[in-house]
Amino acid sequence: MLKGKIVVLGLGPGGVGLIPAQNLELLKKAEYILVRTAKHPAVEELQGQGIKFASFDYLYEQLPTFEEVYQTIVDKLIAAAAKYPQVIYAVPGHPLVAESTVPLLLQAASREGVETEVLPAMSCLDAVYAALHLDPTAGMLVKDALLLKSEELVPAVGLILTQLYNRQIASDVKLTLMEVYPDDHLVKLVRGAGVSRLERMETIPLFQLDRIDWIDHLTSLYVPPAQQRQGTAGFPLDPLVDVMQELLGENGCPWDREQTHDSLKRYLIEECYEVIEAIEDRDMYKLCDELGDLLLQIVFHAELASCSGYFNINDVIAGITEKMIRRHPHVFGDIRVDNSTQVLANWDEIKRQEKENSGLKTVMDIPRGLPALYRAEKVQNRAAKVGFDWPDIEGPWAKFHEEIKELKEALAKKEFKHTEEEMGDILFAAVNISRFLHIDPEEALQKTVAKFVKRFRFIEQQARLKGKELREMSLEEMDKLWEEAKNR
Repeated sequence: MLKGKIVVLGLGPGGVGLIPAQNLELLKKAEYILVRTAKHPAVEELQGQGIKFASFDYLYEQLPTFEEVYQTIVDKLIAAAAKYPQVIYAVPGHPLVAESTVPLLLQAASREGVETEVLPAMSCLDAVYAALHLDPTAGMLVKDALLLKSEELVPAVGLILTQLYNRQIASDVKLTLMEVYPDDHLVKLVRGAGVSRLERMETIPLFQLDRIDWIDHLTSLYVPPAQQRQGTAGFPLDPLVDVMQELLGENGCPWDREQTHDSLKRYLIEECYEVIEAIEDRDMYKLCDELGDLLLQIVFHAELASCSGYFNINDVIAGITEKMIRRHPHVFGDIRVDNSTQVLANWDEIKRQEKENSGLKTVMDIPRGLPALYRAEKVQNRAAKVGFDWPDIEGPWAKFHEEIKELKEALAKKEFKHTEEEMGDILFAAVNISRFLHIDPEEALQKTVAKFVKRFRFIEQQARLKGKELREMSLEEMDKLWEEAKNR
């Protein structure tokens, strides 16, 4: 069966004048053109120039959901590629910006072995930036109005919503935004950005959003940063401490009252890892939420200690405040520093003096609960700071190969009780190499694990598409998919 090529072509945000020259030239020469929608200024002008095409506008009337419309468009494009050597699929703006059909198409084409090419163009976002004089590098969140969720909003940065097609969508968007922003927060509607005869802008309070009668398929919404979140407390910790005291009180929560410092250890560790995950996901809303969970654990431990007469949350805050002032003499004292290296040197010296004064003089005073790779790195760094280190990376390399040899020898001699120890020596030596290369071994391994998981999920996905269970597939089949995942 013939499998043609699909060229996904951007039409820009406005008239023909905003279509890139190479895109326009291809449209003039093409034999078979499909457009997602003819309701676009450039399409109307192309039609006037005698360029023929078919649109998918009829699907929006026939099908009940956008998801079904998009999937049907993709199915028809793949089918067209079996009939024509080259299919032009023209979409408003930039093909990869707020154009839901394109990612679906690229995935389907890859599965079906159909060649694709994406020809970019100016996006609707570029036109909105110009119309509103916005610099996105100052911080900007961009979302599809059809997929907006309140938990994804970050009021501290500007927000642009595309595909605000009609007043019904505007009503749904308004209700979602009002979960986070004040009802009277001023927002800016922009229609037809980049098209002089259609461009219109208006600043309105959020609660009036769905009352504007000129909203159409060319409309976007800009929500400026909020100056202050709703419900910010004057003394943020006080309400949380009050809640914790109530939970631990005589008529409080039975589960909370049963907890001890030891029983809460696992939750403290879990919350720390969830904070790290939010940071790695670059999800600021999730980070805010996870930091709250972590703070709860701190307040919980402080209240347990307070109930036993040891200390309370005020002592915790006073102690860390005093410590931060003491360890930053270049800010709060008369010590001068020229760079961050000197800051760290001062910090370590102050910590050393604190330990000597408290009777803790060991260099290896490192928490046992740290992840093994992270703890190994800290142990090696501490030893290196007092001179116990290799002169260069050749030492760690030689040690690494030596430990591998010893593990092989232990296995050959069937000395299995030593294999765990030898394996640990190999990992410790690998951490030493990472340290000399200035690579965080914990982060490096996490990235490798994430890469493995992503590739393996691809294998699972492809197995489902083939109607197979993983256990039914041969190693050769899985290995072939693994290589495909790597290439992708």
